[in-house]
Amino acid sequence: MHQIITTPAQVGQILRSARRARGLSQQKAGVRLGLSQNRLSELEKGAQSISLSQLLAMTALYGLQFEIASRVTPPPAEW
Repeated sequence: MHQIITTPAQVGQILRSARRARGLSQQKAGVRLGLSQNRLSELEKGAQSISLSQLLAMTALYGLQFEIASRVTPPPAEW
């Protein structure tokens, strides 16, 4: 899977999908990540803030890879 992400909601959707694909409930994933089930739910709904360490821990647990690449198109006008 290779996706270009431009919104927090997209991050949340990808993380939720990956967690479910691993067969993890929010409760079980939260315990392994040191997060409450409520916080995990917020992140999966596209919470506006997530620490880099939380994002990296989640991607590792869910079998994902975090990558930063140069844009091939200009950034959106609202930036």
